[in-house]
Amino acid sequence: MATLNFGIATTNVNTGAAGYRTRTTKWNRHNPTSIVCIGPGPVGPLSWDPEGILGQPNTGHLARLEFKRRMEKDSDAREAFERQVREEKERRQALRQSRDVPETPQDLIEYLLDTEAQEIEFEIARMRPRLNAEFFSELKSELGQIRFAVNKTPLMDDRLAELEALEKAIQEAIEAYDKMQNELIKSKESLTKIMTSKDVKATLLEMVETNEINRSLLTLLDENIATAHEAKQKQAAEYMEKLRGALLKYITV
Repeated sequence: MATLNFGIATTNVNTGAAGYRTRTTKWNRHNPTSIVCIGPGPVGPLSWDPEGILGQPNTGHLARLEFKRRMEKDSDAREAFERQVREEKERRQALRQSRDVPETPQDLIEYLLDTEAQEIEFEIARMRPRLNAEFFSELKSELGQIRFAVNKTPLMDDRLAELEALEKAIQEAIEAYDKMQNELIKSKESLTKIMTSKDVKATLLEMVETNEINRSLLTLLDENIATAHEAKQKQAAEYMEKLRGALLKYITV
């Protein structure tokens, strides 16, 4: 699936004066928000790293070919890669399950401020229903109190910068998340249409005219291919890989 990368670093915290918390590395309001989509691409399921747990992928054509050749020739490297992905995924899952879910908007603000940068996209997706009018009302209320405080301290200025960065990041993340959810729903409908079609070629041509063939559909198909390989469903995986090749001919965006 697609992941969100905010370019924001957070670290351990301690409690400062006046009830405000200070962080060694603060949320930076100037850091840009970007959206990164990581999928298997033409390399196949061996490069499937949907949560980006191994860092930024090598997206160059030569890098992909080299990775594919190395994985095909070196079984030890392939096993090591798959083990690294599996272990890191298990570590992240255990960490996520160990977190106490906040109960109030105030606690949720602190929770998100203290979340590691590489986990923030997961937490925003998980907490999406809680990021509502009540949450933003609490966030804006604290922002207003600090902005218009008569005797503002350096710690309050730091807190203001953090909250402003948090507000901006969450707003952008929600917009991106909701957009991807809508695209995912449409992609599922499109993939179902293709998989149940009696004339795939004709269906693809119709979908080209209605602009239904896009990267989101390709990403969803990649996920299904990876799942089929994991389940040892060789025939299904091969069929979808052929379908993937057909889709690539029509993708223009």
